[in-house]
This record gives sequence, structure tokens and C-alpha cells, in this order.
Amino acid sequence: MRPNRLRQIWAEGRGVLNGWCGIPNAFVAETMAHQGWDSVTVDTQHGLIGYSEMLAMLQAISTTEATALVRVSWNNPGELMRALDAGASGVICPMINNRAEAEAFVRACRYPPDGYRSFGPARAALVHGADYPQHANAEILTLAMIETAEGLEKADEIAATPGLDGI
Repeated sequence: MRPNRLRQIWAEGRGVLNGWCGIPNAFVAETMAHQGWDSVTVDTQHGLIGYSEMLAMLQAISTTEATALVRVSWNNPGELMRALDAGASGVICPMINNRAEAEAFVRACRYPPDGYRSFGPARAALVHGADYPQHANAEILTLAMIETAEGLEKADEIAATPGLDGI
């Protein structure tokens, strides 16, 4: 599997610069990915980006060194799994309010025994390599967004969630 570039940068003790795409257009995503960002996020939570546009944008980003991330619209296992199966190297999940929600998010992004992600890495195996299923749990990023008073109150317990890579 192709190593997750963001994990490599963090292991070196460096920060990551992330670009953000809210315009549903593959050329926009490709242009963003060519600007030197370490990662580019396709935002499917707000705006007009649907699954087909997200897929085309992930394809465009994958032609560059930028790591492709997707912010999903909700902590919905099916949506999380589809973004990963489409080739995202990480998922940003909004509205995480407590550890139980963070745990459900992480488990939906991990194959058994670490989670309950179903097997169907359609495009992910093409982009990341035939050994994707064996290494995805260690390489895929899970990033939680804390956006509410409850989430702020429970930020420490959210951050301590096993397998969660960042908030």
C-alpha cells in the first residue's frame, strides 16, 4: 500500500498544510492539488459536492503528491465507507460530541478486527495498491471535528479515543 504522506510528515515532527475544496469540480481539485498542499480536502458536508463529483475530485487529486481527504456530511457508516472505498486517504467527520460517537466513527473506517468496515475497496485498491486491505487500518486517517458545547466539554475523552488520529 502507498504510505499515507501525512503520517510520514507527522512522524518527522512537521506540520501539514491542507487545502479545502467546496466547489464540485475535478479541475478545481486538480488545480488545488498542484499548488503544493500536503493534502486537499473534498468537502461533502457543506455545498454542492455529491458522490459523483467527490469521486472525480479524488481521481484528480490522486494524480499529484497531495493526500486526498474527504469531509463527510455526518457520522454515517455507509458514507464513511464509500468515501474510503472511493480512494480517500482519510476522513474528517463533523459533529463528534463524545467518545461513543468518536469510537463509532473510527470503527466504521477500520476493517475487522479493529472495526466493522465492510470489504469493498473498489477504487481504493487501484489507487493505494493491491495490498490495501492488509494495510488500510494503519494508513487511513480518522479526524474528528468538535463543533458543539458538548464536544468541547468532552474534548479530552474524544481525543483519547483509540484509533482516532486527530481532532
